[in-house]
Amino acid sequence: MTVSGLPMTVPAPHLPARVRIHEVGARDGLQNESAVVPTEVKAEFVRRLADAGLGTIEATSFVHPKWVPQLADAERLYPMLADLDAHLPVLVPNDRGLDRALALGARRIAVFGSATESFAKANLNRTVEESLAMFTPVVARAKEEKAHVRGYLSMCFGDPWEGPVPVAQVVRVCRALLDMGCDELSLGDTIGVATPGHVLALLAALNEAGVPTDRLGVHFHDTYGQALANTLAALQHGVTTVDASAGGLGGCPYAKSATGNLATEDLVWMLHGLGIETGVDLGRLTATSVWMAEQLGRPSPSRTVRALSHKE
Repeated sequence: MTVSGLPMTVPAPHLPARVRIHEVGARDGLQNESAVVPTEVKAEFVRRLADAGLGTIEATSFVHPKWVPQLADAERLYPMLADLDAHLPVLVPNDRGLDRALALGARRIAVFGSATESFAKANLNRTVEESLAMFTPVVARAKEEKAHVRGYLSMCFGDPWEGPVPVAQVVRVCRALLDMGCDELSLGDTIGVATPGHVLALLAALNEAGVPTDRLGVHFHDTYGQALANTLAALQHGVTTVDASAGGLGGCPYAKSATGNLATEDLVWMLHGLGIETGVDLGRLTATSVWMAEQLGRPSPSRTVRALSHKE
């Protein structure tokens, strides 16, 4: 499932030598499916992603099953992946979620906040300040347990209810997440409205506020076809962690205008063409997404998956 000699490797200036892909398909992708995927299929999906060379694969979420029934099998799934040689971060919303994750040996966790009041209310049923107060003891205890903590921040570039989101507003919440102990932040374009200039402006503002670029990752949705352009802008700024979803799976159950995440295959095609190392075997990854699309009963939205699988 590759085209011999393509893409041609033609480096561009001012780009990193290597990018770490934070694969979110097994969590962010599958949580947005209307059908519940069997646990064994999820485990096989993660295994195939690891076999394709992805070293960080977000495995599941320890959220109450009432809110995300698609991931209600977290306790059963996580032990099935214990032998994998990959980082397997999990989402936790609160102390109870952290308890569940730590009990299974998880040592990479993520909390998920919002830059806007409307999405904080829709996603967490709290204000921004209340959500930060909820995360503070969770992050503190996770750090006591020597866990790596990622802070997701949604609606960094626009909100379906509030419209434009001021850069300063995003910077304030990012700074709060770092100050409480998060090791890294993922800047989410939850509804896919960002454009490259906006991305560069936010990254520059974060640097000015004392947030170093090496603590930042980017998480783009492709609603308006801007995800790769925005990723390239972030790379030019020095970002080396990019979230992506195998096959372009996912969206956001609380923001109906959010379409799929940036497809990992589309990202890898661009990075490999730029001569940037990823450690990912594009052929194996594409085959994995074709297999997963078959399990879901519909074609992959990834352009690269469609192009390579059509050529087979």
